[in-house]
Amino acid sequence: MTRLTIRIDFDGGRQVGHGKIRLLELIGEHGSISRAAREMKMSYRRAWLLADEVNRMFSEPVLETQHGGVGGGHARLTSFGHALVGHYRAIETQALKSFGKQIGDLERRLRPAEKVASK
Repeated sequence: MTRLTIRIDFDGGRQVGHGKIRLLELIGEHGSISRAAREMKMSYRRAWLLADEVNRMFSEPVLETQHGGVGGGHARLTSFGHALVGHYRAIETQALKSFGKQIGDLERRLRPAEKVASK
């Protein structure tokens, strides 16, 4: 299935794309970086580094975290974090609406996918 993937490249080499947005969505859904990491099949450290990168990218925090203790830690999206995810998804939707015809035209011209030999 063809899909359109958007990545926003800000000045200074800062980027937000599908993976970071999905990570934020899962953190918001589960209230846990660890659980979001497991669902995305990545290490906790990788998820934490990506979340921290996004959190430091903007002048407003995207996430609020509380370190573990007896009850364990938690993470939640701030109102700006929810806005960031919403803006990204709106950009993605609008791009697909705007360019769906062209994407469909290219898709129809694709050669059939070749089967990859299994090892």
